[in-house]
Amino acid sequence: MIKVPEEPSYIIKVLEKNGFKAYVVGGCVRDSLLLKEPNDWDIATSAKPADMIKIFESKGHKVIPTGLKHGTVTLRLKDNGYEITTFRIDGEYSDGRHPDNVEFTDDLKEDLSRRDFTINSMAYNEKAGLMDYFNGYEDLNNKMVKCVGAPSKRFDEDALRMLRAIRFSAQLGFQIEEKTAEAIKAKCDRIKNVSVERIQIEINKILMSDNPDYIAKLYDYKLLDYIIPEYSRCFKCEQNNPNHIYNVGVHIENSLKHVEKNLVLRLTMLFHDIGKPPCKTTDERGIDHFYGHPEKSFFMTEDIMKRLKYDNASIERVKVLVRFHDYELNNAKQVRKVLSKIGEENFAYLLKVKEADIKAQNPEYYEKRQEKINIAREIFKKIIDEGNCFKLKDLAVNGRDLMNIGIKDGRLIGKMLNYLLEIVIENPQSNDKRNLLEAAKNKLNNF
Repeated sequence: MIKVPEEPSYIIKVLEKNGFKAYVVGGCVRDSLLLKEPNDWDIATSAKPADMIKIFESKGHKVIPTGLKHGTVTLRLKDNGYEITTFRIDGEYSDGRHPDNVEFTDDLKEDLSRRDFTINSMAYNEKAGLMDYFNGYEDLNNKMVKCVGAPSKRFDEDALRMLRAIRFSAQLGFQIEEKTAEAIKAKCDRIKNVSVERIQIEINKILMSDNPDYIAKLYDYKLLDYIIPEYSRCFKCEQNNPNHIYNVGVHIENSLKHVEKNLVLRLTMLFHDIGKPPCKTTDERGIDHFYGHPEKSFFMTEDIMKRLKYDNASIERVKVLVRFHDYELNNAKQVRKVLSKIGEENFAYLLKVKEADIKAQNPEYYEKRQEKINIAREIFKKIIDEGNCFKLKDLAVNGRDLMNIGIKDGRLIGKMLNYLLEIVIENPQSNDKRNLLEAAKNKLNNF
């Protein structure tokens, strides 16, 4: 049923030869049954950590005591590391993440009973076959994410499991079992006790799954108010406007389905309209408007991503794409202007953002809007192919040239170069050293 690779199979056989039980467990069993390639192979055993260290060091292997308190060692085989953990029973979870104490056991069922979901609580070895005490295989076939035992107990032990349930649902395209779903809603406020770093990892995994729109399930399960309340408010913000058929939250949810599997792009879609609720106005005809929402979304994106501890490079890139997602690109001048501000790579991403955005708007206008994006893409390609200048470094003059005509002040040089770049963006043919220096001399008296 399951083909265990050579190295984890070797580990199991060595432990069995020394009188211990051993199985591959958890995600690798689940993924193998789904005919997916496991990311790693974890092993559970009746051997205690001291036994494992003694057995494998005697065979010349390096054993790292990565979590002796919880019965875990990491065995190095060639370039790979394998976590081996003693069967255990967990004590109380006072901190809502780690057991206060663990008790080692020889009982595989006891060990599997403490795990989060039935689909992750199966074990396998070649002698015993599949060990499935909690009907995980049945739940796999029924495409169901279901807690082992009482869901409320599992979530009290580690509140992150509520988010993990949604993440597995997104990655596998599974439903969340009814009692598990109800327990998430009942325990939703406990997510406040989980570190933002752990939450961010789960958000990223949802966004990078085949179902990134499942991020909206955080709203359905009442988690969103505690993680990204700004997005939660979007589901209560209607868009009575011919351009839209969804409220802001559902529009964002749908836009995520239309952009490729890239974290920067998917974070951009998540945040591109996050500033709409505070910008909403309604005119005398009852039509809603959201003037200034790209700028508002820009600042809110920075606040949210910093709060969720994203790295600075990702924050800066997503912010830029959010700020320009609604910018008009109807002609070469507009394209060059945006290129000058965000660069080639971001501009290519911006076109993808715009495409995802319009696919989640009123379909009546889709073809016309897509044609405008296609034209912008052609203009972009022509600008690059023709080597048009849209960056300071490509100007025909530089700071030294300006110093040579008498401009000595550094701040004035910077202002003048930006002024000359504007001229070139307006008319690429003007990127000529003599013409630009003449323009600089004429402008100098007005600075």
